[in-house]
Amino acid sequence: MSAVTMPSTPAAFVPGPAGTHNTIRGLTKHFAGWPLYERFDLDIPKHRIVSVFGPNGCGKSTLINMIAGLVPIDAGEILFDGKSLADTKIGYVFQNYREALLPWRRTIDNIRYPLELEGMRKGDIETRIGELEESFGVGFDLKRYPYELSGGQQQTASIMRALAPKPEVVFLDEPFSALDFEMTLFIREKLQEVFVATGTTMMLVSHDLEEAVYLADEVLLLTKRPTRVAEILAYDDPRPRTVDTLSAPSFVATKKRSMEIFQREVRR
Repeated sequence: MSAVTMPSTPAAFVPGPAGTHNTIRGLTKHFAGWPLYERFDLDIPKHRIVSVFGPNGCGKSTLINMIAGLVPIDAGEILFDGKSLADTKIGYVFQNYREALLPWRRTIDNIRYPLELEGMRKGDIETRIGELEESFGVGFDLKRYPYELSGGQQQTASIMRALAPKPEVVFLDEPFSALDFEMTLFIREKLQEVFVATGTTMMLVSHDLEEAVYLADEVLLLTKRPTRVAEILAYDDPRPRTVDTLSAPSFVATKKRSMEIFQREVRR
């Protein structure tokens, strides 16, 4: 007689330490039968910017997409201060801003969209739009359609839309990768200003190590697949960070240590 295999009992959920916003336990995701994440645990602190960096193919974007609910998981549990995703207000900034904005709606209507979905009153919506325009120093016409704007203007609008409902956490998937250097610097500084003003938890995927460290309070370094946490490095230089930050000993040391860990994982 063959043995009967009993289903395994999932491990009891263990909450993160005090100050954790996002608690991930037992996260598992396979693609075509091959494990990408296997029983992966992670704690994301609130009111911090966490940059995600690691080897190609390790699933950096997939990780934030799973946390944000855009990609289904095979197993595990993801909570935001003990709440489910459905009870948590999030914002998301996509890498491909040209496809992220609704082309049939004017830019200002794209930014209004999440507020309309919330059922916010029209007067309150216009007040919030005004706050965002002032915060970002918008110098282009929001009444134009997205395809009439430059790439940097479109990405600015995407970030404004993500921030419009005052989310608890914002996910950014390589938001600068398609921008020129001047616009990258502008949006970096605007994100810093928003963070200093609001303390909104942010999780940023980047393929640029200097950018990842510059923006981060913590640098989450990942291994090759099946992906684990290689190390989490704290970076506590004060904000706002400027061009002088790039030569500060603490920045140089954090970037150097991040590179050492990255190269170690690539060579495994």
